[in-house]
Amino acid sequence: MTEGVFARGTGHEQVVYCHDQASGLQAIIGIYSTALGPALGGTRFHPYATEADALDDVLALSKGMAYKNALAGLDLGGGKAVIIGDPKTLKSEALLRAYGRFVQSLGGRYITACDVGTYVQDMDVVARECRYVTGRSPEDGGAGDSSVLTAFGVFQGMRASAEHVWGSPDLAGKRVGVAGVGKVGHILVGHLVEAGAQVTITDVYAPAISRTLEIYPSVQVASDVDTLLRAELDVFAPCALGGVLNDETVPMLGARIVCGAANNQLAHAGIDKQLADRGVLYAPDYLVNAGGVIQVDDERHGFDFERAKRKTTAIFDTTKAVFALAETDGVPPATAADRLAERRMAEVGRLRSILTV
Repeated sequence: MTEGVFARGTGHEQVVYCHDQASGLQAIIGIYSTALGPALGGTRFHPYATEADALDDVLALSKGMAYKNALAGLDLGGGKAVIIGDPKTLKSEALLRAYGRFVQSLGGRYITACDVGTYVQDMDVVARECRYVTGRSPEDGGAGDSSVLTAFGVFQGMRASAEHVWGSPDLAGKRVGVAGVGKVGHILVGHLVEAGAQVTITDVYAPAISRTLEIYPSVQVASDVDTLLRAELDVFAPCALGGVLNDETVPMLGARIVCGAANNQLAHAGIDKQLADRGVLYAPDYLVNAGGVIQVDDERHGFDFERAKRKTTAIFDTTKAVFALAETDGVPPATAADRLAERRMAEVGRLRSILTV
């Protein structure tokens, strides 16, 4: 029997199951914390094999958003939602509007945005039923696709990682492997090529590789993620779904730095120590990929791209601060990042307690 939410002891404030039979909507919304403000996080649309898999994902992702928002200095808690099903066949106006009504019913405790399988135009549809939506199109008063600043933030984190390892943030000549060249990975490749890095990519979706090669013909292609992991790299950048770093893949890793856009890159909590023991510097995913949430938070205040980009540039300094704390405390960077985020949630959260709307 699958464990329920309480038995898992994850510490979530609220988990909401949403079902609309007419449209086929089956969704789960997870709110981990509202200590710093309303819980903001995207909606993932994915064909999970089981309901338990969907619950596992939303619990992990919503907790990650709480830590991400805290570490980014935002006045936001952490939440996430998953819609169960194949977006290519199930997504419809009726389903998205039904989902929007469920989000609206939470009264602002949860604010949604784009994630894997959902796009700006989807958020425009959700917003027809709900006020608590970000990541909308500029035509509808939104900031548009957050992939641009997400990729920029990862690039800043990678530069900070390079400075920590090699004494300079310059990535010229560095061998960087990017696993996943979808919305964010594709843009990250552009930053790396412009910086003079030697880039190798892989993706399970062949058209994504073709699109990237068309724009950046100097890029090399690895046949799969395992091949890329084993390659002679300086930096490995996971930019697809999470869990790529596990007990089997860490021993394969040839890179000195891991810094990418994917959420929940570590399969379990002990992986950060395994990486550290191998001399691999891990830039915590929720630290370096915070550019997207910085953008959608800025949208709530009247979006200004240059202002949001300046805030995202600060990921460079925050990454350096995490590495410094890790050395001072003698812990892996993931632990240091958690400590900084938890400290802010505890200290500022005492002023707010649980958010009521």
